[in-house]
Amino acid sequence: MKATPFEFRYRFWILLTIFALAFTAPWNYALHLDGAGPNTHVWGQLAIALSRSGMNIAAAFRLLLIVGTVLAFAGAALRTWASAYMSTDVVRGGEMRGEALVADGPYRFVRNPLYLGSWLNALALSLLMPASGAIFMLIVFTPYLLRLVLQEERHLALKLGQRYADYCAHVPRLFPALRPRIAASGTRPNWARAIVAEIFLWGTAISFAAVGWQYNAHLLIQCMLVSLGLSLIVRGFFMSGDRAPDDAAQSS
Repeated sequence: MKATPFEFRYRFWILLTIFALAFTAPWNYALHLDGAGPNTHVWGQLAIALSRSGMNIAAAFRLLLIVGTVLAFAGAALRTWASAYMSTDVVRGGEMRGEALVADGPYRFVRNPLYLGSWLNALALSLLMPASGAIFMLIVFTPYLLRLVLQEERHLALKLGQRYADYCAHVPRLFPALRPRIAASGTRPNWARAIVAEIFLWGTAISFAAVGWQYNAHLLIQCMLVSLGLSLIVRGFFMSGDRAPDDAAQSS
């Protein structure tokens, strides 16, 4: 089932709401699903589970930190790579675009690298959520992301016709190919703009790497909120300002 135009247009705020609910788990006030204590987040619960199987608890925390850091950096790198070939209004805007087919960078390996990067970042963030919140996030966020993908691909198919059909026949939707599946079209990446567009993801990844060794999920969440605030300020600036001259409309 495809997302509605309303869901696509306001996807940023819908996703923000999903994550806010996942982190706060307001149902715990009535249901008490996650208990209490400093390690009620997924990171702590998984570390405790690993320690019961024989692993040292400190090593378990470190292993999960490494996994979270790798996921966070993978998500940030993939989205930045994809954003470098897109215009800012497409990456952050509320309207679907389809005047040109992007066939460079990660789009030669997978059709939806932006969404895949978001999902990898969500997996990293789930370590900091209460267990019920992480389950809620995966159950709600993953299908919603897939519905956005289907809606956007339908739009592109209608807009671009056979060109997009040929592209889809060669490039997988969400599981990247190991080698490029199509020839590069020659689009030049704008790395500075891409990094600015993905400030939140890079802030999250750097936070995992820089302060995660303190094994303090609350501190990581605070760093994440700072990154989110900075990204909202930057997003507001670019959304309200003029577009760069080379921001040709393309599809994400």
